[in-house]
Amino acid sequence: MPIPTPRRLTIATRRSALAMWQSEQVRTRLLASHRHLSVDLLGLSTRGDEVLDRSLADIGGKGLFIKELEVAMSDGRADAAVHSLKDLPMDMPDGFLLAAVIARDDPRDALVSNRYATLAELPPGAVVGTSSLRREAQLRARFPALSIAPLRGNVNTRVAKLDAGQYDGIILAAAGLKRLGMGERIRELIDPEDSMPAAGQGAMAVETCADREDVVALCASLVDHATLLATAAERSFARAMSATCHAPIGAYAEWLGASLWLRGVVASADGREVMRGERDAAVADIREAQTLGEALGGEFMSRGAGRLVHA
Repeated sequence: MPIPTPRRLTIATRRSALAMWQSEQVRTRLLASHRHLSVDLLGLSTRGDEVLDRSLADIGGKGLFIKELEVAMSDGRADAAVHSLKDLPMDMPDGFLLAAVIARDDPRDALVSNRYATLAELPPGAVVGTSSLRREAQLRARFPALSIAPLRGNVNTRVAKLDAGQYDGIILAAAGLKRLGMGERIRELIDPEDSMPAAGQGAMAVETCADREDVVALCASLVDHATLLATAAERSFARAMSATCHAPIGAYAEWLGASLWLRGVVASADGREVMRGERDAAVADIREAQTLGEALGGEFMSRGAGRLVHA
């Protein structure tokens, strides 16, 4: 029996400029694929947006950016929610699933600075801002003489703090800067080998309730198969490592023909210990992608990565 197609869809979203941009993109693509569909956006404030004086790791992790959106879906105010995939927990909460993973944009981290063109140019003691333990650990490993300072807030707020002179440079996701029309602020795009991205970085995802087959069917046109499989491998690796905001873990998968090349990194918070690994395999479906991630994660754990993850 065919699944009825909704005539109206409400998308829950954070109110930040980047979140609204991403939700607008999803709305535009859905309207282009479904002529008779009406799509509304429901802007919400989350605890992750409101508490800016403490690190995400100290207040509960990235899940704080999605809880209010999931409540809106559970109580019927929204049918779906749009997220940066890297902000979603590796294990989806009970009762929710990913309806779509959209084609990935630039997955790299980026340096924004008003004085220096590259990280290598920053002098000893220069202050670099980041909100990510993953970025901080990798920065400390490469440039131990730098001073790493916490940086919270949305993209515009972080860039404003840089412009106010609080930092010599800040590290942000390249995709977010480009989506907001701030690509010209990027001074250096950092190779994944030097700053391994977060699992799913650069990709957008649509979340919905597990019983909303109609929303899943509606979002089928948004799914990018290559991105879905690559990010599934990354998230599976991070899941195998019990990744949380307390764990400096990065993962990035690239396609080499029909094979998926997955790289991973885990580090101590101070950057003094960094473990790297990679694995590739022919991947045709999501289960094979997840198996690749699990295999690399298992290899890391057999090498003693657990003591870094849970340090």
